[in-house]
Amino acid sequence: MFKRRIGPHPHDGKGNGSAGANNCPDIWELESGDFAVIGDERTAELGPLLSEDAFLDPGEAIVVLPRHVLVKARDAIPSE
Repeated sequence: MFKRRIGPHPHDGKGNGSAGANNCPDIWELESGDFAVIGDERTAELGPLLSEDAFLDPGEAIVVLPRHVLVKARDAIPSE
């Protein structure tokens, strides 16, 4: 199911903010071509602030990734 990590390992020691076994935001490409993210689940906090044209369906959640995770993964994200 998990194909490959997108970007560096969360504990790569390069100042990414993850110093131990916890707080490990991560991005994974799945065999289906979809992506899975590990981040802080903040649906209760941010859900009420969504714009009127954005919706959360049952089973969906708002997951926050620190900016540095996505920036470091940028070059590894497929363009198609």
